[in-house]
Amino acid sequence: MSEFDLDLDRNARRGYPEAVFCEGKTVEQVRAIAATWRESAAGQQALFTRCSGEQAAAIAAELPGAVHDEAARLVAWPADPPEPAGGLVVVVAAGTSDLPVAREALLTAERLGRRCELVVDVGVAGLHRVLGRLELLRSAACVVVVAGMDGALPSVVAGLVSCPVVACPTSVGYGAAFGGLAPLLAMLNACSPGVGVVNIDNGYGAGHLAAQIAAP
Repeated sequence: MSEFDLDLDRNARRGYPEAVFCEGKTVEQVRAIAATWRESAAGQQALFTRCSGEQAAAIAAELPGAVHDEAARLVAWPADPPEPAGGLVVVVAAGTSDLPVAREALLTAERLGRRCELVVDVGVAGLHRVLGRLELLRSAACVVVVAGMDGALPSVVAGLVSCPVVACPTSVGYGAAFGGLAPLLAMLNACSPGVGVVNIDNGYGAGHLAAQIAAP
């Protein structure tokens, strides 16, 4: 019996294909999954998340043209994303240290067919930076806010825009941030309405939810 059973019907059932979480899998397991995808998925686009460099190389050997974003640790195939439809997704990263998770969210939403914009370094320590991007933020159908440390940025953004906000805590921060637990709890306790929270460092989940919210 196979070690894995790909959900090749998910695209027909839900409108979005399965994504393969690579962390914890061997290179050979990832290679076999990519080969199965090539042979059985009838051209469906593929997303492989939390990829190492070796895993990405194995995927590319089975799926020529696969694109690896090293910062996001994400591999996408085929090379070009689908034509965008629906509303704009704006992904906001509080700081450059949050960028890997923010890029995972951005690329996920893009691969699920949304037009996306990325805003970086607008953390609450300098509120003028958020206020300087208000026009873009208010043009979004959904905003993803990625932040570690105190995790206060989603409350600020949600108080400035009319669309839903997806809050994604990161494990960025000093000891009392407890590997992302402090920003997670801060986001769950957001005083601004319209904030939904995904798990720590879950850029894929944040991007997927945002793409569904902004669907046509």
